[in-house]
Amino acid sequence: MPARRVKRSRLGGYVVRLPPREREVLGSLPPMLRSLLAESNDEDPALRRLFPSAFLDDEKATAEFDSVVRDDLMGQRLAAIETLERTIGSDRLSEEELSAWLASVNDLRLVLGVRLAVTEESTPEDFRADPENERSYALYAYLSYLEEEMVDALAGG
Repeated sequence: MPARRVKRSRLGGYVVRLPPREREVLGSLPPMLRSLLAESNDEDPALRRLFPSAFLDDEKATAEFDSVVRDDLMGQRLAAIETLERTIGSDRLSEEELSAWLASVNDLRLVLGVRLAVTEESTPEDFRADPENERSYALYAYLSYLEEEMVDALAGG
């Protein structure tokens, strides 16, 4: 079993043990997420996944709800991205910083999952025919693993 990448420290906060290549890859993703968020294209399935409708059968209620919460949700996402970028080289994170990492990694996973049409039954073999999709699925799997480690650490594991 590989060593845990993220774990709670006895001294407070969290220890992050990511090899340089993983930090490099993870650090390259926030600008892409920020760019996607800046598009604000309501027809983009990935953005719809990040900002799902509050009311599936009432467009007026959904629009009203979005007008109240969308800016706050966007601000939270952008702040999490900024925290990830600012702390990507850190070996220790506060709970707030790790929560921001978790939020950004989750958003990145959701976007990749939508783009690849990942289901619970998806396997790496499903993406082998297309090298770009194969790499994207490998990144999706890595982000899923990292997300699980962060959740476990935050839960006290």
